Amino acid sequence: MVRETVEKLGPLTLMVANAGIAQIKQLLNVTEADIDAVFSVNFKGVFNCYTHAARQMIAQGDPQSAAGVGVYKIVGASSIVGFRAFGALGIYSASKWAVRGLTQAMATEMAPHKITVNAYAPGVVGTAMWDKIDEELGTIEGRAKGETQEVYSNKAALGRTSEPEDVAGLVGGFLASQDSDFVTGQTMLVDGGIVFT
Repeated sequence: MVRETVEKLGPLTLMVANAGIAQIKQLLNVTEADIDAVFSVNFKGVFNCYTHAARQMIAQGDPQSAAGVGVYKIVGASSIVGFRAFGALGIYSASKWAVRGLTQAMATEMAPHKITVNAYAPGVVGTAMWDKIDEELGTIEGRAKGETQEVYSNKAALGRTSEPEDVAGLVGGFLASQDSDFVTGQTMLVDGGIVFT
């Protein structure tokens, strides 16, 4: 993926590792296969994106000379549950905590190469993933369809479900821009104020 991107578009200046899957199961019902499936995408997928992008960026040399940018940027997807676990999302939560740790470790190792590494942590976002969480977590917690998303959205200080554009604004508008050139090792919440750090 990285090689093909560079061949078609030129030097790699930004990698956003945003694939993720959620599994809604109480921990006593989780199997080894469940753990492997979630961690394969949510942690190993991010790890692979981080390391392949970093190798390419290092090979390109100084970011200003190679691509006309101050620093290269790597961004990963964590989650609000990487800060505060929700019931029946234990394995998903663990995978997103792992992304936070990986992001900090990678930021430390990549700083000498002028590569920043950060992550973003969405809250309750109006997407197909949250539709699934709403339905399955609602079943476990005895709520009708739509009620679980409403309950969690109401925990936000701003009192609403996030839209994908809210997340895109943080990622594309800040983390991918030169405004974040001096930010590294951070996981930034975009949850409307459910969790304060």
